[in-house]
Amino acid sequence: MSKKYEAFYIVKPDFNDTEVGKIADRFKDVVETHGGTVEKAGKWDKRKLAYEVNGFKEGNYILMNFEAPAELPAELGRLMRINDDIIRHRIYKVEE
Repeated sequence: MSKKYEAFYIVKPDFNDTEVGKIADRFKDVVETHGGTVEKAGKWDKRKLAYEVNGFKEGNYILMNFEAPAELPAELGRLMRINDDIIRHRIYKVEE
């Protein structure tokens, strides 16, 4: 049974819009490969961080809403954690 989730992640600020789009597409592909569907995904904005994270003071914010099997968020989180281009990430279950 699929559930709805929201993934929010921050990409390093040194990337341009095209490169950020490629990173976002990579995670969209992960969701779709594992039997999920992406409802909405894209760059939110390049913003200043509330505090310095890993030496960065700003980042590219990405938001992705998707529906997927219950085991996918753990795998998606693992892939985001090991990706050096991602500064921070959070995945939330959306209550219906």
